Amino acid sequence: MIQNRTQPGKRLARHPGFSETLPRTPESAAAARDLARTALAAWGQQELTDGALLVLTELVSNAVKYGRIGAMRVIITWPTESFIRLGVVDRSKTIPMMQLDSSGDHIHGRGLLLVDALTDRWGTDLYRWGKQVWGEIRVEVAA
Repeated sequence: MIQNRTQPGKRLARHPGFSETLPRTPESAAAARDLARTALAAWGQQELTDGALLVLTELVSNAVKYGRIGAMRVIITWPTESFIRLGVVDRSKTIPMMQLDSSGDHIHGRGLLLVDALTDRWGTDLYRWGKQVWGEIRVEVAA
């Protein structure tokens, strides 16, 4: 059940969550993007699609590289009226770090800079058995 954090205890029936367990392979990025397209279309938020797809691609890429078991879980929710959350859960406790080296010598390690640029906020939730790395994109609420 998805809870509206601004009104504890009240269910957001119009904002169901979307999630899928995927193999921890690079090819799963395409399935994650399909899930995002489905969720955003169901919520009438297609204008967020381009950024959401890039964010999910980077989060999946990190899970593929650093995860410990053969699966990961992609979770797309609308937990508050203001933000849609894109998350990837894996079994690694390695906390992602943004690489600030701008010398151009590193091909890898700058994906979180993209996540940071395309989301309004992002972070990591640690669990006893792993973590979820997520990014939230602001939803323009009609007045």
